Amino acid sequence: MEQDVERSSLSSVPKVGDVLSQEHTDPVLNAKMHLVNDAIDEIGMTMYQWKLFCLNGFGYAVDSLILLIQSIIAPQAALEFNPSFTRGMTVAAYTGMLVGAIFWGMGADIIGRKYAFNYSLFICSIFAIVAGASPNWIVLGLFVSLSAFGAGGNLVLDTAVFLEYLPSQKQWLLTLMAAWWGLGQMIVGLFAWAFLPNYSSECTTVENCTYDNNVGWRYIWYTSGALVFIMSIARITVIRLKETPKFLLGEGKDAEVVETLQSIATKYNRPCSLTLEKLEACGITGLTDSNGRRSSVAHANKRFSFAEIWAHLKGLFVTKRIGLSTCLIWFSWLLIGLAYPLYNVFLPSYLESRGAATGDSRPSTVWRNYTLSNFSSIWGPVLAGWMCQSRWFWGRRGTMIIGALITMVFFFAYTAVRTPSQNVGFTCTISFCLNIYYGTLYAYTPEVLPSAHRGTGNGIAIGLNRIMGIISAVIATVANTETAVPIYICAALYIAMAITAACFPFEPMGSRSS
Repeated sequence: MEQDVERSSLSSVPKVGDVLSQEHTDPVLNAKMHLVNDAIDEIGMTMYQWKLFCLNGFGYAVDSLILLIQSIIAPQAALEFNPSFTRGMTVAAYTGMLVGAIFWGMGADIIGRKYAFNYSLFICSIFAIVAGASPNWIVLGLFVSLSAFGAGGNLVLDTAVFLEYLPSQKQWLLTLMAAWWGLGQMIVGLFAWAFLPNYSSECTTVENCTYDNNVGWRYIWYTSGALVFIMSIARITVIRLKETPKFLLGEGKDAEVVETLQSIATKYNRPCSLTLEKLEACGITGLTDSNGRRSSVAHANKRFSFAEIWAHLKGLFVTKRIGLSTCLIWFSWLLIGLAYPLYNVFLPSYLESRGAATGDSRPSTVWRNYTLSNFSSIWGPVLAGWMCQSRWFWGRRGTMIIGALITMVFFFAYTAVRTPSQNVGFTCTISFCLNIYYGTLYAYTPEVLPSAHRGTGNGIAIGLNRIMGIISAVIATVANTETAVPIYICAALYIAMAITAACFPFEPMGSRSS
């Protein structure tokens, strides 16, 4: 009798609609996932999702904020502490981000999304504040790394949590949410503009730099940490996050799935026809082995074990198309992780060696231009959000192709900069164009990953990006920064990004995430 019910329910699995519905991983789970997607679409966009858009956007802002703080304050802190390895802060930040992305990403698949969502920003804020009181370079690097560890999981969790509550017709908002990344960068630029010219201008050499005349970089940490702390409190007070229905579905907790969605529908006076009986009629989630035993598609027999980690890794390669998609996504994150920071490292020295006058070196001017560039980066994801919904631009994949290629064009054009106004104009344009690609990749990654393994796949992708950031810091230390070769290599990397995007096997436009 159970087989008859299961067989009849499986016949209702959609032929189109859900991105991974045709991958035949677990037909019962596919059927249930389709019902949950129907329920989310039926409820529609409510204030709950708009709150998540803002609160999850904080994670984007904090990730960029922490990464940029270390690059902004490192020169001033180095004058005070006189370290032997001046790029140590870059390595510390990217190492913390790397560990945080993998830890929080895998943790999200093992114990759930809401715990990392609630605690990661709080951890980041505490160590960001403490970093401002660092007595030496080593301690500063430690606190930077710990703060980055807390921030590192946000890009993994924020996209996953938002996506798993988002109606299909509003999935483009996941791309738009990357605008918060640029906002975080702009905030750091404003802090630097306010504090460094006024509180660190007298510190110009190692000999004349003291604690008293170089507190500007410490004020940046204090104010940024306080801002992140306010964000972390808002996350647990403005909205009491329930575990996402798609995570609960992988856990086999059908009753909690229905309760979560019905509670949102009731609160915002929306219809929701999903019932426990409908989910149970689909059968029991899991795969049947040759001995007739059911195994979970989401977990190993022991939750906290290497087998559990292996189960999530294996789930990212459960079919050939999913495996190909996973590899191409990870490769894309490797490419962008090397190309962007490497170009930023080499370009200033290259332009200087060619006699470019890129502007005066007064701190107020430098940080004004920095703020303008980061303000421009906010609008790249806004355009990308519109493009990825349009068939004129071939959806997500086409948006990434266009974003990568036009960024490459402006990178080449930037080598011809010779005046301050040209420098500001090209910097702002590149910030805008690059975030068309970056914002879309951030959204595309969780959209095409299986829900039960979304945190692991996303965490590894971002972790690979951080590894490339560490490598770029090492390369910048030992390589010749006045040659044009790295610029052409970076351009080639952007071409490779465009080709990789064209090879992605899944297109989420017009479909729903699984």
